[in-house]
Order: sequence, then structure tokens, then C-alpha cells
Amino acid sequence: MRSLTLGSAVRGFFEDFLQCQKGLRVATIRSYRDCIRLYLLFVAADVPRQITRLKLNDLTAERVRRFLNHLEKERHNHIRSRNQRLSALRVFFEYLARQNPELLYEAEHVAAIPAKRVPPPMTVYLEREEIQSLFANLPRSGRFALRDRTLLLFLYNTGARVQETADLRIGNLELEPPLRVHLHGKGDKWRVCPLWEETAAVLRRLIGERRQEVAVDHPVFVSQRGQALTRYGIYKIVRRHSYGLESESRGQHKHIFPHALRHTAACHLLESGVDINVIRGWLGHVSLETTNRYAEINIRMKQEALRHCEPSLGREETYRGARKWQTDQSLLEWLENL
Repeated sequence: MRSLTLGSAVRGFFEDFLQCQKGLRVATIRSYRDCIRLYLLFVAADVPRQITRLKLNDLTAERVRRFLNHLEKERHNHIRSRNQRLSALRVFFEYLARQNPELLYEAEHVAAIPAKRVPPPMTVYLEREEIQSLFANLPRSGRFALRDRTLLLFLYNTGARVQETADLRIGNLELEPPLRVHLHGKGDKWRVCPLWEETAAVLRRLIGERRQEVAVDHPVFVSQRGQALTRYGIYKIVRRHSYGLESESRGQHKHIFPHALRHTAACHLLESGVDINVIRGWLGHVSLETTNRYAEINIRMKQEALRHCEPSLGREETYRGARKWQTDQSLLEWLENL
């Protein structure tokens, strides 16, 4: 039996474990690739030895700790990036331990490295009047006016991720009742989302205006060259059409990006009384905790708005004569002795 080498272990991790067993999407596998590449380069410089001459026992939990510090202090990565790299390395070392039990000790110590606490990123979403303003200001004429309107309406209707939208094919659409779309999401999972009549109508127009014959495997949203829009291409379209909206948003700067429309769809569904479990399935969340974030945001925003618009109803006069703590001598003495 051939002994496991670092090269064969890395190849098996990507080609067999991540791609075949876990069925991860290409973008996720690339994220693992970037992490492992950076870690191996760090180990090679730390040993020091050429990367092609590294051995499995060169991969240690101690070097993982120093690698994470290197990311923060020398590469100036955000804590979230540091935690993401740690998560990927935990999966990698767990795989190594399964292939070679001698590495179980190091895998246990990598698993014990704590992730750093960091506040969750701010969830940006648009109010209903902002959404109305966004669509009202979209161009009505021009070569890509219909495509851009359809793209933004599709993102808002479905709450689709940007990669799901870039991968969308004509065969995934059902533009006759019942109107719906099949989205290929994270973890190689499919889900079905309903479409509004308006969304289906603009999709029919967009596809109907294609000059060449349309096949089921053709992308729905295409670039100037007729190729499928990339994630970055969709990002630029959303940014271009939402730029003016940002400066009008209550004097605050909102960084509008494709995922903000996903947040917007979730919040507006919640405001409309849609059950949280339905929203979870709509967005393709694995955990209900992810969807519950929108409920917490919605409640907090409503409480803040309620606090600002709450009428005094004459309570100010009542409070002026009812502040008992100002005349409570024992309480004042206790406060003074703190």
C-alpha cells in the first residue's frame, strides 16, 4: 500500500472530498483552494523548504496558529477572513486525519483553535419607497434597458444569490402558470421560487428579443458579447443603477450590491406576514437561524421607529413632579457612596 503524500492528500481533498463527496460549488472550492495555497506557502517559508518537498508532518496546529496571526498582522486580513480560513483548515485537517490517523493529534488541536468574535456585518436592505424609487429611475430605452430591469426585478422577486442568477439558464424558467424558477444553490441543492406575473412578462420579452435561436441551456442574462453575465458583471449593473439612490437615502450612504436585494426580498416578505419557514425555503437557507436574523432586524427597526415617533401625551409634566429618586435621601446617599 502506497504511503500518503502531501500532494496526493491535497489532490484527494479537492477532487474527491470537496467536489464529489460534498458536492460544493466551484466558487466555494476556489475559496478552499486559496486558503490551502496560502497555508502551504506559509509552511514552506517557515520550515524552510520548497513547497514540493513538504511532508505531512510539516502541517501542524502550531503553524496554523501562526498562519492565522500572519493573515491578520502582515496581510491585514479582516477577522472574518481569518475565521473563514480557520474553518477551511479545520475541514482540511479533519480530512487528513481520516486518511492518516497519525495526524489525528494535530487535527484535534486545529479543531480546538477558537474563532475570534466579531460583530455580524450590517444587513443592508431597501425600504419599499426606496425600491419604488429604484425601479422608477431605471432607463426605459437603450440596448440593455430591458435586460437590466429584468435582472433587478428578478433579484428582488426571488432573493436569488448572485451566483445563482449568473448560472440561470432558460430551461430553469417556467413562464406559464404556475410561474416559477428552479435555482441551483449552495451545496449543489435546487429550490423552486414563485415568480410574479410582471417578472415572468419581462423575462418573456427578454428571451423573445434574442436574435438567435434560443436553447434551454442558454443563459438568461447575457453580456454585450452574448455570454453569460459573471458575478462581477451583475455587481456592476446593480451598482450603476443604485448609485443615485444611495445619496437620497435619508442622508445616509448605503452600499447597494446584489446581495442587498436578497436582504430586501427577505425583509419585505417578513413584513408582508409570510411565515419564517417559508422564507427560509424561499432563500435556500440551511439553518433557520440565518433566516431569523431578518426577523430580529425587522423588530429592532420597528422599535427604533416607534421610539422616535412616540408622543409625550403630557407625560413630561407628570415626570417633573414624580421623580421620587431626587427626594429619596437614602437612595441619594447610596449613589454617593458608590
